[in-house]
Amino acid sequence: MDTYIFDAIRTPRGKGSAKKGALASVKPIDLLGQLYEALETRNGLDSKDLDSLMLGCVSQYGDQGSNIAKISAVCQGWGSHIDAMTINTFCSSALTAIGLAHAKISAGMNDLVVAGGIEMLSRVPMFADNGAWFADEEVKEKGHFVHMGVSADLINSMEQFSREELDQYAVQSHQRAAAATAKGYFKSALIPVKDKEGNILLYKDECIRPNANIASMQQLIPVFQNFTTPSIKAKINKLYPEVKTLRHDHHIGNSPQMADGASLLLMGSLEKGKALGLKPKAKIRAFDSTGCEPVIMLLGGQFSMEKAAQKGGLKMKDVDLHNFAEAFSVTCLKYQRDFGLDPDKFNVNGGTMTMGHAQGASGAMITTNLLAEMERRDVQFGLAGISGGAGLGAAVLLERI
Repeated sequence: MDTYIFDAIRTPRGKGSAKKGALASVKPIDLLGQLYEALETRNGLDSKDLDSLMLGCVSQYGDQGSNIAKISAVCQGWGSHIDAMTINTFCSSALTAIGLAHAKISAGMNDLVVAGGIEMLSRVPMFADNGAWFADEEVKEKGHFVHMGVSADLINSMEQFSREELDQYAVQSHQRAAAATAKGYFKSALIPVKDKEGNILLYKDECIRPNANIASMQQLIPVFQNFTTPSIKAKINKLYPEVKTLRHDHHIGNSPQMADGASLLLMGSLEKGKALGLKPKAKIRAFDSTGCEPVIMLLGGQFSMEKAAQKGGLKMKDVDLHNFAEAFSVTCLKYQRDFGLDPDKFNVNGGTMTMGHAQGASGAMITTNLLAEMERRDVQFGLAGISGGAGLGAAVLLERI
């Protein structure tokens, strides 16, 4: 049975800072509530018709703890019959939620599902859950933990892109995101966030820097050498002896920005959609989740995207649009070079480096932006993918209806 997407929405992304972020005053459950209301209004949705709710969330702690999927549904007044789960596959969590929803619909287990993700780094900072992989020294060693920025620098030490190339990609991403925002490309799926009095707190992505330029980028100092301890250097030397010199070229300008945000997709079978008067926007042609060696973790998403295209019977060049989470400039430059992609097919409206990386929500946000751009350009195939911690990756191939 095919899986269809009937709607895809997201909040704008706020800065993931308790002091500066426009969304920092909003509880994660309340942020989700505003998206639930939007799904209801846009689609005439009644929760009695929903079978499941699946949300990605990385730091399931504090405001985001105690199965935020189920509790947010209860707070919304949705039917108690709804099965709800919160999923952590690190940054690929929301895409994993979409993939699991697809699997349940395809198997005939569910007819209508809401899937997506939530992360508010202004309220629950990265690593707040004090997980053993990054907090327990014995587990860190056995689990091959390195900071994600160290992984990016390692990949670039292999790929040998220049510092200027990394910075040029970052500038291009900001310029593309700023242009897309100014032209209203995101509006069809973007739900402004309000406070409890109904005042709009944020209506567009907060992290974009329209004036980013090469000169300003090249003033920024690489930072991830600070996370490259002697033990990590020894681990890299053992696993990747071909890397004679570990270069450090990534900095805050060509790295993903931490953000607040949420995104949801309404998915189901064609029969259920027809019964409810829902018009499908696209169907899932293929889904893939995979893994790679944890130290070089940021390649998992690329591997998944290639496998998803293969599962869908396509070559990478056959795909009209590629949205790959911008986990540092090097992964984007490598992806484009490996597949010989036309730049006008890849991250055409910027990405997580520019608009912000709301970890557990980013996979759904990427998919939502991809679908909106597929509709705008009137193209058939789109591929969304993301890399996650410990080498996880996920990807979805969409076919427009």
